[in-house]
Parts: sequence; C-alpha cells; structure tokens
Amino acid sequence: MTWARRDVLRHAAGFSSALAAAPAHAQGRARTLLSVSEGGPNALDCQVTGANRSVYEATWNLYDRLISFGTRTDDAGNLLYDPARPVGEAAEDIKTTERTLTFRLRKDAHFHDGAPLTAADVKWSFERSFAAGGVPKSQMLAASITRPEQFVVVDDRTIRLDMDKPDKLAMICMGIPTVILFHAAAVKAHATEQDPWGFEWTRNNTAGGGAYRVERFTPGSEIILARNPAWRSGAMPKIDRVIWRTVPSAATRRALLERGDVDLSYDPPPRDASEMAVNPALKVVGTPMESTMQYLGLNVTMKPFDNPKVRQAIAYALPYQKIIDAALFGRARPLFGGPPDVASPAWPQRSPYDTDIARAKKLMADAGFADGIDSVLSFDLSAAVTNEPACALIQESLAQIGVRVTLDKIPGANWRTMFSRKQLAMQTNIFGAWFAWPDYFFWQVYGGQNGPFNTASYVDPAMDRLIDDAHFNTDPLAYRRDCMAMYQKAFDDAPLIPLYQPLLNVAMRRGITGYRYWFHRQIDYRCLEKA
Repeated sequence: MTWARRDVLRHAAGFSSALAAAPAHAQGRARTLLSVSEGGPNALDCQVTGANRSVYEATWNLYDRLISFGTRTDDAGNLLYDPARPVGEAAEDIKTTERTLTFRLRKDAHFHDGAPLTAADVKWSFERSFAAGGVPKSQMLAASITRPEQFVVVDDRTIRLDMDKPDKLAMICMGIPTVILFHAAAVKAHATEQDPWGFEWTRNNTAGGGAYRVERFTPGSEIILARNPAWRSGAMPKIDRVIWRTVPSAATRRALLERGDVDLSYDPPPRDASEMAVNPALKVVGTPMESTMQYLGLNVTMKPFDNPKVRQAIAYALPYQKIIDAALFGRARPLFGGPPDVASPAWPQRSPYDTDIARAKKLMADAGFADGIDSVLSFDLSAAVTNEPACALIQESLAQIGVRVTLDKIPGANWRTMFSRKQLAMQTNIFGAWFAWPDYFFWQVYGGQNGPFNTASYVDPAMDRLIDDAHFNTDPLAYRRDCMAMYQKAFDDAPLIPLYQPLLNVAMRRGITGYRYWFHRQIDYRCLEKA
C-alpha cells in the first residue's frame, strides 16, 4: 500500500466516523441514503444570483412544480424521464387548448409549514421567476411566456396560463427546476424594501412543499434532507433521510463508496467510473447527456475573437482526441471530425473541425495574427478533474499556432456568476438544454437575446431567424431543414467549438435501485430505494 492510498483511507475513515455520529443513524442506516459529490449546493433557491448547478438537485427534492414527467427505458435498460409524458405534480388535473393551459391544484397539496398551496401562491411564484431574471426568466421566455400577466388565477385551486401564440415548450416549462412553487406569505415575511422578493432569505431557507425538507444546511460541506410525511404530489419516497456531503477528493469519494461507507457517488471522474464499473459490489450508470455538449467558447465581442478566421483557426488547433482519451478516459461521444456540410438533423452532432495545425496556422496568418496572440482560458474549478487536464492540453496545442494561453481557475461557487457577466475571453463550459429540442438549445446558447448561457455573446440576425422559424415550424421536413441550417451556421461562425458529448456517470452500491436520468442532470432522491 502506498502512502497516498493510506492517506485516502485515513480520510475516508474519518469521514465514516463523522457519518456515524450523524442523527440519520439513529433512524436506521437502511432508510438513510449517504451521497457524496465533488461540489454541493451553494444556496437553497435556484432563483438567487450565483446559484450553482447543484442547487437544482436541492430544489428538485425540496419544492414542487406544477407537473413532472413519466419514465422510459433506454437500450441499456436504464430509466430516463419521458418528455412526451407530462404528469401532474402539484396539479391533479390539466386541461389544454391551443392557447391555454389550465391547472387544477391538488386538494391536499400543502407547504412544509402546513399552509395549503393556492393558485395565488402559484401566480406569485411565476411573478418571482420573472423578477429573478437570468436563467429563471430566460427559460420562460424560451417558451413564449413573456410576462407575468399571462398567469391568471381562476379560483383558489385553479391557475391558467394564457399564451399569445401556441408554443410546444409551454407545457414542458411547467416542470423545470426554476419554476418551483413558493409559499408566498412565508417569503414575503422576510422581504425588505431592497429585496422585495426575499431572495436573500431563500438563499439559506426554504418555503416549499416538496417531498423532502431541510434538516441542516452547511454550504460547502453538507445538506441533510428529511422526508416530508405530508407530501401528496407523488409516490411517497422510500428513503427517510438523505445526507449529501461535499467531498472534493475523488480518491476519497471512491474509497468511501467501495468500502460501503456511502451509498452513492455523483459524477465520479471518468477513470474511476470505468474502473468501478467492474466491481461486483457496485454499479455505474453512464447516460449520454441529452442535448448537451462540452465546448470551448470564444467571446466574439473581444478582439481578436471578433474575427471568424481566428475562431476557425483555434477550432482546427484543438487536441480533440487527446482530450477524450486523457481527460475522459474514453467516456464521452466525440463531437469533431464530421462532414464539411451538415447532413443530419440530429443534435448534438460532430462539427467539421479536427486537429489540423498547418491549416490553423494558415488561418491565423490570413487573419493577420501570424505572430500569435495572448489570451486567458477560464474553467470551472468544481469540475477540475476533467477541466484541468483538458485545458492543459488545449493550452499546449494552441501554443503550436502562437496562441499563448494563461489558465484561469474559477471556484465553482463563482463560476456561473462569472460567465454570466460575459467578460471571459475564452472559456470551456458544459451546456445541456433541459429538453431535447435543437431549437431550444440554440435559443439558449446562440440566440440574439444574449441570455446567460450565450457565453460567447454571439448575436446574428440570420441565426435568430433560423431559430425562430424552427421553434414555431409545425412541418417536420421544414423543421429538419431549419435545424440543419442552424448547425451549419454555428459551425461556420464558430463562436462555440464543440469538444464532446459527456456521459453522466453515477456510481452506487449494488442495492440501490430506482435511479433515473433527468434532463437537469441531478439526482432525484424521491425515486431511490435501498435493498
């Protein structure tokens, strides 16, 4: 045994002792789920500024939405959500017309404090989503929900959404993590003149009615969730308590899982996922992330990235296969080396770029930068296990064409805030559209409204017309043509350079069942069970 391995096991043993002291053990280990991940939630409300992706997992389990989705099975026998099967969550009945969605709330839907859920709470929650701006507002705008007045209180238990025009995404939007339902009076009690929507209070407190409630929350360390016995918006969870801890060390997370000290490890490094998959005591589910890509983004408002030849040169200089081999250990789908002209409506798909240093050098010279440039490449440190080696490889490869890159490691708690400011010249980021409609993906990352996920600040009227035509096109053949034209323009203009489509790896003890992949790429504890 090496000293490094001893250190890992010593750390794991200390972690196990801490878990043993946790109140969950008094309730019985069999009904307590112990989960670890590299990062954890930095807030309890996904509508607050700077909320990280882990907050989606917290709010998904702590709050209700009007609807949820059924399940389907992939070719490997794994469970996934089914976007074609919306089902009621807080709503027990749904009626639709071409331009209205009407939701009848459950009689027994209550918040954690015992107050009943009312249509007024639902309307206020959507008004708050607009006030939050950023992701919560942009998600509704993507579904043609443009103003709070579209939500109409019919009576105490009925809320109606009036649409100016039909939109296929409107129903789907009612089940995403950012449209959570708040107890309005509870939040208003903590609002101030400077903060009328109570964002500062909900950052570390909850006002929901979901399947779980917070027992303890220590940002950067742990969150403990206790089952809500009064929950009626779905099947009662089998797990009484969830202890979710942040363990930055991948080696420690792996040791804890292999020893049986924890039950589930979210998103282990690709190498660990590959090796743990052959352990008979464990199972590793690796699901290709729908409508998702890891990319290198170039801010087109900053010189010299306003020059498309420079962007194309960088696209030809990237070490694509090396990144997949060295940083992903092969656990990703390549998004490079495709045909020069788009021939398929599938998304994501391979771009025409591949590593070609000679061609990259010529493009740099043609752009007037034969002597090279200096820039900064930023990445999310909370995903350093893949981002850091990938960025080091990019740095090394770009140096061959005179692009001298300094690496900027941004802490995970600050990542979303930083890229939303649109001040990062180069960034590697992962984006996954919550629903697998290509036009929805493109609206988010290439759309002229320049929303938070358009990290390249790319605005082009021709692209906007293609996105808009595809969004509202009801002719399948015309929709395919619009999508393929979008892809071709994105590849030609190269504000974002696709690297790969990642897998979502989740490792767990063999006795854990019920796991399903969700579009938000986080864990739904409500459906898990322990043998």
